[in-house]
Formats: sequence, structure tokens, C-alpha cells
Amino acid sequence: MAEEIWTAVDRYIGEKLLPPDPALEEALRANVAAELPAIDVSPTHGKLLHLLAKIQGARKILEIGTLGGYSTIWLARALPPDGKIVSLEVQPKHARIAAANIAQAGLSSLVEIRTGPALHSLEKLAAEGAGPFDFVFIDADKENNAAYLEWGLRLSRPGTIVICDNVVRNGTVVDANTADAKTQGVQRFFDKLASDARIDATAVQTVGLKGYDGFAIGLVR
Repeated sequence: MAEEIWTAVDRYIGEKLLPPDPALEEALRANVAAELPAIDVSPTHGKLLHLLAKIQGARKILEIGTLGGYSTIWLARALPPDGKIVSLEVQPKHARIAAANIAQAGLSSLVEIRTGPALHSLEKLAAEGAGPFDFVFIDADKENNAAYLEWGLRLSRPGTIVICDNVVRNGTVVDANTADAKTQGVQRFFDKLASDARIDATAVQTVGLKGYDGFAIGLVR
């Protein structure tokens, strides 16, 4: 019953505050047709990312985990005309679908998708002097979350916003004896978030279309 209420409220909020959006809706349809994992952010969370990036005044955004480009579109729409989002995706198929979705949304000039293991791409970005980024969104393989946070911090500046999705794991994050590698990765992420003096952070539990989860948000000192 609780999950039915969460879903109904999420849909109510979406109907009230998110007008129909053909580009975003088509991106979700394309992702389903291509049999991509159904792990895109929800529409309300996509709008939250968009608003946070706009509030930040972000000109350069780093996204770790592109999937089909749904969250990329939300973030790219927050950029000024001369802004840029670099999005990292390990799966070539996902990157191709994302590029098509982003082109359909008319945002290709703002988005660069780099394909390959994110840790390799992040190292290359640092070597190129690509930072600092104003906004970092981490939403990839959870096992490497702590390493992604480290690179996010290296590629940031004081005032950069860092957001990491899926940090509650249906509540399993509190299980000290978990054998789940994804949950263990999130726990290592929290350990680093708590101990690293370069960032001030909190986390929020969420319920809705995507069930019970949450995200962490931090401000680089």
C-alpha cells in the first residue's frame, strides 16, 4: 500500500509541475525500445537535477553514467548557450542511444559523451586539464562510487555541487554484514564522504516511482 501511495504522489507532482515534454518522453521510449536497463532517474528527480544546476549557475557539468541520456538532457537544459556537459558511459550501445536522444532534443552542441570505463575517462580528463566542473552527478556502477567521488573532487572547485544517486539501496545501506557489492560500494562512498575534509555533505531518503532510495548532495569547500 505504501508503494502505491508513493507512486501516486510522484505522478501527481509530475502532472502538476512537469508539463508534457516530447523530447524527454521520446528519450524514455527509445531507451525501452533499445532494452536499456530501466534505471533512469524519475521525471521529478530529473527536474530536481535541472533546478540545482540552474541555481548553481553551472557552465561545466560532469556526469558519470550516461545510460540513455535522460538525465543528461535535464542537465544540459540548465546550461547557458556556451556551456558544456561531459558525460561518461562504459557501454557503447548506451552511448549511441544517448547521443541519438540528445540530438533529438537539440542539445548535441552542449554535450560530449566519452565512452569507456569511467575511471579511465576521468584520468584522461584530469590529464587534459578539463576541470574545474561546477556540478558533478554520479550515477554509474556503485562499486566505484568512492573512486568517482575522489575524481569528482579533483576535478571540482570550491563551490562545486556533487550529487550521487541511489545511495539508500532500499535501506540495505545500513546492513554492516551485506554481501551485496553495490551496497558495499555505497558504504565506502559514505565513509569517504564523512572523512574527506574537502566536501560538506548530507543525504536525503526518497520514495516514489523508483521505490525507496535516496541521493547524497555535497558542496566542495
